[in-house]
Amino acid sequence: MRRPHATSGRILIVDDDERQRAALAAMLSDDDFETQVAGDGQEALERLTAFDPDVIVVDLVMPRMDGFELLRYLKERGDLTPAIALTGFGSMDKALSAVHDLKAFWYLEKPVEPRAFKTLLERAIRYNRSLRKTDELKRDLSLRGVLGEMVGTSPAMQQIFSLIRQVARTSAPVLIRGESGTGKELVAREIHKCSPRSDGPFVAINAAALPETLVESELFGHERGAFTGAMERSAGCFEQAHGGTLFLDEIGEMPQSTQPKLLRVLEDLRVRRLGGKHEIAVDARVLAATSQELGTHLREELYYRLSVFQIVIPPLREHKEDIPQIADVMLQNLNKKYSTRVTGLDAEVLDVLHRYDWPGNVRELRNVLERSIILAGEGLIHLTDLSSAAFGASSGPYAKPSTGYDGPVMLQPGQPLMKLEEAYIKLTLEHVRGNRKLAAEMLGISLRTLQNRIAALREEAKAATAGQQETSPAGPRSHDWAG
Repeated sequence: MRRPHATSGRILIVDDDERQRAALAAMLSDDDFETQVAGDGQEALERLTAFDPDVIVVDLVMPRMDGFELLRYLKERGDLTPAIALTGFGSMDKALSAVHDLKAFWYLEKPVEPRAFKTLLERAIRYNRSLRKTDELKRDLSLRGVLGEMVGTSPAMQQIFSLIRQVARTSAPVLIRGESGTGKELVAREIHKCSPRSDGPFVAINAAALPETLVESELFGHERGAFTGAMERSAGCFEQAHGGTLFLDEIGEMPQSTQPKLLRVLEDLRVRRLGGKHEIAVDARVLAATSQELGTHLREELYYRLSVFQIVIPPLREHKEDIPQIADVMLQNLNKKYSTRVTGLDAEVLDVLHRYDWPGNVRELRNVLERSIILAGEGLIHLTDLSSAAFGASSGPYAKPSTGYDGPVMLQPGQPLMKLEEAYIKLTLEHVRGNRKLAAEMLGISLRTLQNRIAALREEAKAATAGQQETSPAGPRSHDWAG
């Protein structure tokens, strides 16, 4: 007699013991379950091409392709179908390993008790359907222009959302490209959140922000006494990201000497701490990002390893139709941060935002809105609240006085490149009120590169000043980089 409240579902049973397969299928014959069987993992993969199960029941020990290999393959492919691992008496460690490391739903010991088997199946089916419903809701939201913290209804952003959904379910490395300020880390975080690793850690490291001497220690960790100042053992980013995702921002700034070591870890999934004698197995998916031109800084073999899948984020100037929606979300978050009550942007402000080219992209937009929301306090943001002179609007009561800089040097044939570079760096620094970090992002270089270039310009200015002092009776002339 059928149970009135049984949960119907499709079950794939994978076991090399024919009698065990038949017994498990017989347990479900009186209920609303549709079952198929396979003799090993390889046959199970063949069944999956035509049979979409709600739950996979898999024995861990089988010939050809065992349960561990099957679960590992499904995990790497991004298949979220819940699996129940079958294990023999005394093999609890193997069962727990399948649950913990390979994300199996749960396990059952043989011989299988029918009531426990059916109860666990029903729970797994409900879990699977809730996952699918959540995925459908995320897909629906993305079609409406929302994916996590990212927003945009333009074709360009819809394409980005689609790529994120496609690659998130896999374990493939992803190279995220885009100008500074376009939101490369947001894309990486959404890939992590939409992936089977979402319950694991997300660890981000900026290769451009680390001194060259510390890059390897940060990535791979170190043992106590490995170098001067190493007072205790420290786990590197790969170990910290075990079971989750490691995001390597500005990968192009990584020292050339470190890149072969990173490549080896990506291929072997094993790290050795600095000063260590043994390698440690790690399970971290790697996402990388760069704002530089490809092929200029990365070793070829590392580039190909990281760029199995690429996502190129468009600059804000190429999808300005998203500005109202992006601004609305930013204003909501900034109202919470500053306890303000700004309701939106007036029509004139929106027109100005649309006409501007946004060299600093979404990060610059947030910077402008953050200053404006403080000035406005409540209601609509008006032109008088825009504090950046870049928009041709009133600077407001708290703006700094003009620097007197009239714009970039006019291009003329024969001008030294050094002079043009110097003028452009000065123009950018003045535009961002001396904020070197933001200037570096707008220039598409690392902060370290900008600082090195400013230092070089200062040295050149000092040398020029010294030469003028020797040849001119009037004495040395001042120079902007000399201070």
